[in-house]
Amino acid sequence: MNLLQDLPDNMQDEVFETLIKTKDIRLERIVSKGHVTPEGDWYDQHQHEWVTILSGWARLVFADEEDILLQQGDHLIIPAHRLHRVAETDGSQETVWLALHYTDL
Repeated sequence: MNLLQDLPDNMQDEVFETLIKTKDIRLERIVSKGHVTPEGDWYDQHQHEWVTILSGWARLVFADEEDILLQQGDHLIIPAHRLHRVAETDGSQETVWLALHYTDL
């Protein structure tokens, strides 16, 4: 499988595809195109998340007011329970993310 191929057509919603899942980790491919987290909603995850952008770009905002622009090749670790939301994604092309959710290893 090529992570940049077989992208969904006519995306009304972001697409989350689980690639690997065990009791300790979940690896997923996320495809966005202009999608954002609704205003006022925050992700509050019980696991840590490592995320990287394979194509496109995205801007994340954290409840502590930090704002991070992720572009192709960038990656970031989001500690468990750090409130965050997707404020913006590329609307002209698909943004393809890899997200690894994990407990302390």
